[in-house]
Amino acid sequence: MTEIWLHNTRTRKKERFAPIDRENVRMYVCGPTVYDRAHLGNARPVVVFDVLYRLLRHVYGADHVRYVRNFTDVDDKINATALARKETGADGSLEDLIRERTEETIGWYLSDMAALGAMEPTDMPRATGFIPQMIEMIEGLIESGHAYAAEGHVLFRVRSYQAYGALSGRSVDDMIAGARVEVAPYKEDPMDFVLWKPSTDELPGWDSPWGRGRPGWHIECSAMSYDLLGESFDIHGGGNDLMFPHHENEIAQSCCAHPEGGFAKVWLHNEMLQVEGKKMSKSLGNFFTVHDLLEQGVPGEVIRFVFLGTHYRKPMDWTEQKRREAEKTLRKWRTQLDGVESQAVKPNLEIVDAVADDLNTPLAISILHRLSAEGRLEELFASLRFLGIGSDWKDGLRADVETHVDGYVAALIEALLTDRTEARKAKDFARADALRDGFAAAGLIVKDTPQGAEWEMGPDFDAAKLEALK
Repeated sequence: MTEIWLHNTRTRKKERFAPIDRENVRMYVCGPTVYDRAHLGNARPVVVFDVLYRLLRHVYGADHVRYVRNFTDVDDKINATALARKETGADGSLEDLIRERTEETIGWYLSDMAALGAMEPTDMPRATGFIPQMIEMIEGLIESGHAYAAEGHVLFRVRSYQAYGALSGRSVDDMIAGARVEVAPYKEDPMDFVLWKPSTDELPGWDSPWGRGRPGWHIECSAMSYDLLGESFDIHGGGNDLMFPHHENEIAQSCCAHPEGGFAKVWLHNEMLQVEGKKMSKSLGNFFTVHDLLEQGVPGEVIRFVFLGTHYRKPMDWTEQKRREAEKTLRKWRTQLDGVESQAVKPNLEIVDAVADDLNTPLAISILHRLSAEGRLEELFASLRFLGIGSDWKDGLRADVETHVDGYVAALIEALLTDRTEARKAKDFARADALRDGFAAAGLIVKDTPQGAEWEMGPDFDAAKLEALK
């Protein structure tokens, strides 16, 4: 059986993965707060952990892997978004608008992530569906002395958990010195964090022993993971921006609520994403959502391929050049694989081993290139599918189906290339040369290969000039 090695954030080393129960491999990944479209950075952990999910299913069997990714559908940002809509005259109560917004955003998210080739997790719990479990966990923390109620709030006593900070490698005092913490008169210690807070009448709220209120962010994931995966499970993942405070707080409250369990055995964190070498931000004008790219005609599989080109533990730089190169490669492979069937063929073993070695997808991609060059097409097809690419590639599907090209223009290019081939066969060199020169004048770059003609649009591409060649 394939050995899986993963870099455990908690131990700071790569370890051989040994599931608690090989018949029930369990993974929890922190999902989105559903108040707006997912930006490109939000998509990176989705792709990273989708690759891991596919690997676990491949090694242990699809029926023996349970993957939970939550939706945070109660949050101050969601409330603020709904309030802004109400202030602009939207119909309905604030609670209605909040519900409408979360439903809308969840739909967007699932659609966008599906476009990236991400499989849906086994479970996708919503925080609002687990309020009783959260209240029960909070009550237990109060009874054991790890939490306290104050002015309608319930707070976790950070200093009651001696291992706090082990994940991020910082002491509580260092955290206080180097971080902005909320100062409130009802806190015993500045580092104590909220488990429950009051709600106004118009905001979402639930009855509790501490009055009508709503949960804090951190308790949501602890309650959902415990309810669905138990007191101990195999893998917990997310972006490294969640390591502190979210994951530190999850560990503290979960281990104190269920001291007999170990919570998550392995912690995985992906690095952040940049755009053209800079942090993505609206002020720099380089902020965009997955939906923005899809609407511009960038195929989801191209976005996924660019992501896989950088190891998950390294910062990823999204660039237009990478996008073009990924599109060119996938177009080439799609043409090369036209008509290939690989249902009975397993993915290339070297590629599986590369992914099993701490998700080394850049190495896997280099092996894909070799399979293509060697003409091992069934293995190439099966390996692409293993990596979540090409699941919808079927017999007869042309290379232009999901490219960054208008369908009519792509069809025109293919027709002119066929015309050129026929002219060559007929020894009509005048027509063949005219087409060659016309392609160059239109800014179309054509390269003849043993598998057929490959093409891409140059920076000065002009579709109108192609029309004149018909």
